[in-house]
Amino acid sequence: MPSPPIVIAHRGASAYLPEHTLEAKALAHAMGADFIEQDLVLSRDDEIMVIHDVYLETVTNVASRFPGRNREDGHYYAIDFDWAELRQLDAHQRMDPETGRAVYPDRHPPEGATFRLHRLGDELELIQELNRAKGKRVGIYPEIKNPAFHRREGRDISKRVLDVLNAYGYSGKNDRCYLQCFDPAELKRIRSHYHSRLKLVQLLPENPLWEPGFDPSTLGKIVSEIAQYADGIGPPLTLSDTRADEDGYSHWISLTDLAHDRGLVVHPYTFKKEMLPEGANLVAFTENFLKRTGVDGFFTDYPDLGVRSVKRAGASPNAPIRN
Repeated sequence: MPSPPIVIAHRGASAYLPEHTLEAKALAHAMGADFIEQDLVLSRDDEIMVIHDVYLETVTNVASRFPGRNREDGHYYAIDFDWAELRQLDAHQRMDPETGRAVYPDRHPPEGATFRLHRLGDELELIQELNRAKGKRVGIYPEIKNPAFHRREGRDISKRVLDVLNAYGYSGKNDRCYLQCFDPAELKRIRSHYHSRLKLVQLLPENPLWEPGFDPSTLGKIVSEIAQYADGIGPPLTLSDTRADEDGYSHWISLTDLAHDRGLVVHPYTFKKEMLPEGANLVAFTENFLKRTGVDGFFTDYPDLGVRSVKRAGASPNAPIRN
């Protein structure tokens, strides 16, 4: 019997608490997520921070706390700050730098309780302690962010990440860890240069892989190449119009079949209420998507609703991992 789809908490329970805070990760664990995501960047003193972007201003108060520390492009880069400085920042929900308004205004307000940034080791310790306390096996799903940027800064973020993961017991295919990245060259390097045995996932970009007239054989070649170095793919939901009827799922079914034929898992991103028409039900949408496409897991900002969707689709959360 095939394993049920895994529920991956996107930046933690990010619909309810500020993304990539320890509080959001603890809530995701309590809500029954199978895996919790960590986006990773480096600080100036080589600490691995859990934050989505290589810059800070969209989710922290860095501009008011450290005025004038931005670069010429206006960004406040994490790699320009030591961890002792970064830990002083307040973290809040994501803001639009153009308007200064919350990206998701119907979620938690940007003001109120104080939240902080944290390091990868801090989060791994939290998840492992919660697993021990609750008798669970919630896994981790780290992403190496912008390795090319880090190389230009003279840093090898992948080496640092692999060292920390290994120190906390994540080193092989049987461990509850997927390591993801958008950069195929970096994933190949992790596999061939560092000989990592972790499960690797090739993230696919937001722009569609196909347009009208796209040659399906090209997609097969892409998936076949990924299978040479990775264990899975992470396609965006914008791949095709999944809100349509039967034809809206045809690309997904084709992609999933191609991936499965080559031994790859498929974990699309990101399921959230804001992507649906007003009044649409996220649980019903996700349940239908899972039944129609056969994907192996999915990222969601709402891990509690993701767990409910899996149950309604006829499976239970926290089942053994699909390799």
